[in-house]
Parts: sequence; C-alpha cells; structure tokens
Amino acid sequence: MNIQFKKGVLNLCVLVLLDKQDRYGYELVQKISDQIAISEGSVYPLLRRLTKEGYFTTYLKESTEGPPRKYYTLTDTGREYLNEQLEEWKHFSQGVNTLIKEGIKND
Repeated sequence: MNIQFKKGVLNLCVLVLLDKQDRYGYELVQKISDQIAISEGSVYPLLRRLTKEGYFTTYLKESTEGPPRKYYTLTDTGREYLNEQLEEWKHFSQGVNTLIKEGIKND
C-alpha cells in the first residue's frame, strides 16, 4: 500500500483504538498490523507527538511478561480531536469513493 495513504490514516487508527480502551504501544502496533502493513517504528513517534499535544496521557502498568508497560489513555481533548478526525475522514472517503465510482462508470 502507498506509504502516504498509511501515514495519513495511522493517526486516525491510533485514536479510534484508544477510544475503546487503554493500550500500550506494541499492542497498538499489533492491532493495526492485523489490518494494515505498518512498521513498528511508525507508531511510536506518533504516540509521542499526540501525547505532547495533549490528546493522550500515559501511565505505567506492571507486566507479567517483562518490564512495566506504558499505556496510553485518550483525554477529553483527544476524544474531541478523534471526532473531528472521523468527520473529516467521512467527508474525504465519500469524496474519493464518488470519484472512483464516476471513473469506473466511464470506462
């Protein structure tokens, strides 16, 4: 898949996954990788940036499988940002789908 497509949608994927429950970084990578081929290194800078912007908070939680894990929690500001992103995605994807359908009809 085109790398620019992935970069644009990765932000939204992380926000949506954290809306349902707190998750740690590797868990997010695995969940997204089940649907979209991504590299682990693409998620962590995004998590740092969104945390710095106030969309997430973090906390450490002990793990039975090694050192404590850093969990990410969506803040109220993050939830507002998610809703804005979802609305933008809806309009964007509808527009693209309309153009694709028009293009296919004319073939």
